[in-house]
Amino acid sequence: MGLSLAADITRESNSSFTVSFPLLPKEQREALNTVYAFCRRTDDIVDEITDPGLRVVLLKKWREELGLALHGNSEYVLLNQLHVVAKKFKIPVGYFYELIEGVEMDLSKTRYETFDELKEYCKHVASSVGLMCVGIFGARNEKTKEYAANLGIAMQLTNIIRDVKEDAKQGRIYLPLEDLQRFNYSEKELLNNIYNENFISLMKFETQRAQEFYEQVKHSIPKEDKRTMFAAKIMERVYFHTLIRIKKFRYNVFERKYSLPKYLRVLIAMKYWVKLRLFG
Repeated sequence: MGLSLAADITRESNSSFTVSFPLLPKEQREALNTVYAFCRRTDDIVDEITDPGLRVVLLKKWREELGLALHGNSEYVLLNQLHVVAKKFKIPVGYFYELIEGVEMDLSKTRYETFDELKEYCKHVASSVGLMCVGIFGARNEKTKEYAANLGIAMQLTNIIRDVKEDAKQGRIYLPLEDLQRFNYSEKELLNNIYNENFISLMKFETQRAQEFYEQVKHSIPKEDKRTMFAAKIMERVYFHTLIRIKKFRYNVFERKYSLPKYLRVLIAMKYWVKLRLFG
């Protein structure tokens, strides 16, 4: 039941994050489905529930049920299955709590003054997910955790750049306020979806910062883990090309939401799968 539910959640999401899942062995694929479903359900408590008070109550209960699931006693089948996955792949449960803490930040924090503040948020909501996956992929070198954590930041920055309009609708601005000030672009303009040269300069700056993280992780997988981390490499390239697509259209995220067409995501995935099969 838990595996079926997790697979359904993953399939319905159509997320770029999951494009590499079908290329993995069944055991890894099912484990990643479970982890992804947990992350999706955690996010949905904040993103899909409109009542602020109910959000607090549901997230508190979710945290409590996660604790019960560590003994297989949660009323949620998905959380009990998550415990099985964590035990099998030796995933530290602290990463699950870290994600919940990051999502809790969205309950009370709608602005980030500096990039250091935003980076801390990214570590909670994205690096934690990458670190959950490292054990499932079977990485052996401790340095691979650094790759996963930095990749999580790169991918989250991409999401933030892509979702400026959607976040503004909910009154949230993730772009650091110090950056808005630097490019003379106001919160009011952002909330009103004003696309001008100052906004373009701002977004160019944010995109360059994200690209620096992609450049940092590009060749940082330790040699002995390159084979096991091929699925993460696919995620890295898909999100990177999404960022480049936004750049190509001059950062006009107010007009459309940018994502790679499914066929391109599949092509990128197949490229790395074939490369793995042929060259190891």
